[in-house]
Amino acid sequence: MKRTEFLKYLKDNDCSLKREGHDHSWWEIILNGKHAHVARHTELSNIMCKKICKQLGIPPKK
Repeated sequence: MKRTEFLKYLKDNDCSLKREGHDHSWWEIILNGKHAHVARHTELSNIMCKKICKQLGIPPKK
């Protein structure tokens, strides 16, 4: 999955960018206090996207 497509999905599910790290971007949901990091690769594997969604407590993108 393209990183830009996945970031749009995160934004649509009330996630916001917390900060930029050296190799990753930190995303969080303020309502439930959960956070996850997203790698800066142009392509993200579906398994990685599912794990990030699970960490944030949102349904995985289909």
